[in-house]
Amino acid sequence: MKPWMKMAATVAVAALPLVGAVNTAHAEGEKFILVSHAPDSDSWWNTIKNGIAMAGKHVGASVEYRNPPTGDIADMARIIEQSAASNPDGIITTLADPDVLSGPIKDAVDRGIPVIIINSGTPEQAADVGALMYVGQPEYDAGLAAGQRAKRDGITSFLCVNHVISNPVVAERCSGFADGLGVDLGDSMIDSGQDPAEIKNKVKAYLTANSDTDAILTLGPTSADPTIEAVKEMGIAGDIYFGTFDLGTEIVNGIKDGTIQWGIDQQPYLQAYMPVVVLANYLRFGVLPGNNINSGPGFVTADGLEMVEKFAGEFR
Repeated sequence: MKPWMKMAATVAVAALPLVGAVNTAHAEGEKFILVSHAPDSDSWWNTIKNGIAMAGKHVGASVEYRNPPTGDIADMARIIEQSAASNPDGIITTLADPDVLSGPIKDAVDRGIPVIIINSGTPEQAADVGALMYVGQPEYDAGLAAGQRAKRDGITSFLCVNHVISNPVVAERCSGFADGLGVDLGDSMIDSGQDPAEIKNKVKAYLTANSDTDAILTLGPTSADPTIEAVKEMGIAGDIYFGTFDLGTEIVNGIKDGTIQWGIDQQPYLQAYMPVVVLANYLRFGVLPGNNINSGPGFVTADGLEMVEKFAGEFR
């Protein structure tokens, strides 16, 4: 055997034990808990649930979804405290109200539990509470992009239907939209509540009292679905400019039939899936992405709806 071949064989043999060592270092079976601010009634979060479940299967980790049944933020804070007390390997949580939630999240971090913020909050707020990173859609920026798009389409006034007024981060979508249009938000944002009948009636009342309103912006299926019914009952579906955040079966149908011009997809599946993958690799190998992960925004229109329609409410 030639000298260089002997050397190559020696290196190859020497490398074999290292490969085995890496394989045995896969400490699968970690427990990750995702805590959201969503009430049980908000079906949009089914995609989040599917995302964390799929990620758990892919990385071999145990995952659990927890939330306050009514969406009460104080209740959510207690759930975070309880989750941290159970000593999971990682916590994934929304930061819907920093004033209420920062304390419990910081306490979890102080216990040595890795935390990733998703969906609500900002990268800066995630850093403030000691989280590893933020995975989600910058809400103000998404609203701004939507407003700029609407302005190019000739829109000058709008109604923002806010079904989660208790979550100040979500309201940034409305503020961004107003800034994108170049108008004051003023009284354009209404607190619609979460009851479908109440949302529909409030939308109809606002549009009747403000008949010169150019556009409607809804912030998710909870407010979009009743608003679709409202504009259809008023006979203005397809005539009034209608944009929405997030996707769902009725939203996709609304885009298809021309009631809705576009939906903003923040890809909630990735908001739940990516943190599990990140946490598993962080704990097993000490690797961590150098930047936060923006899961959106992306505009979904009538063009190219096939995949979105197929998986709406499940993975999209």
